Amino acid sequence: MPDLTEIEALKASLRGAHTSAAALGDVAARLEQMDAHADVADAELDDLQRLTLANAIAAQALRALVESMLKRRGKLAVSMDSGSGGIDE
Repeated sequence: MPDLTEIEALKASLRGAHTSAAALGDVAARLEQMDAHADVADAELDDLQRLTLANAIAAQALRALVESMLKRRGKLAVSMDSGSGGIDE
């Protein structure tokens, strides 16, 4: 099996991030239609749990790929490996 090129990996990562965000958007649209005093159904919470995890994983994978591309090019000035996301506390 041939190695994935950098652009193919980037495209795949972007598709994953876009797909997970779109699925999360579908749940958000359903929740927007709910009465403010209604209780969120268990099925909606299950969907949110699953989709927020998928979204976080896809976003982190995309971020890691972009960071590795920037590091390889010597364009990443500040290391983001600390887990802080570049946010100082």
